[in-house]
Amino acid sequence: MNDALNPFVTAVDHVGIAVPDLDEAIAFYRDVLGLELTHVETNEGQGVREAMMRPPGDDGTGTAVQLLAPLAPDTTIGKFLDRRGPGVQQVAVRVTDIEAATDALRAKGLRVVFEDPQPGTENSLTNFVHPKDAGGVLIELVEPASEQARRR
Repeated sequence: MNDALNPFVTAVDHVGIAVPDLDEAIAFYRDVLGLELTHVETNEGQGVREAMMRPPGDDGTGTAVQLLAPLAPDTTIGKFLDRRGPGVQQVAVRVTDIEAATDALRAKGLRVVFEDPQPGTENSLTNFVHPKDAGGVLIELVEPASEQARRR
C-alpha cells in the first residue's frame, strides 16, 4: 500500500491488557506463561500503574504484553474495566517518528486522541488512533526513547 504508514511503523510494540490488580496479573503472566517482568512504572498523566512483560531472552525489540491497572475508577482504564471488564484494551505499533505518523493519520482523515504526543512507558512518546476510526480497536502509536534519540 503506497499510502500506508509503512515508512513509520516498524513492529507491533505491545498488546495492552486492562487488569484490576497489577500484582495478580504480573504473577499470572510470569507463573503461567513464563513471561519476565522487565519494567514497572506509574504514569500519573494516563492514570495507570503499568508493567511490561516479555518472553525470556527478549532484548526489548520483540512484542511485549503491557499490563495496565487504574490508579482510580474515573481513569480511562478504570472506566474500561467498569464497562468491559479485564481484557485487551489496545494494540500498539512502534513508529520511527510519532509526529510524522500522526500527521499521516490526520491526512487520511483519522482522529487521534491527543493533539500532541504524550509521555508513555520508559520515556516513549505515544498517541492513539480513535477506535471508531480503526474498526473498534484502540491503536497506540509508540515512539521509543531510542528512536527519539536517533532522530535528534
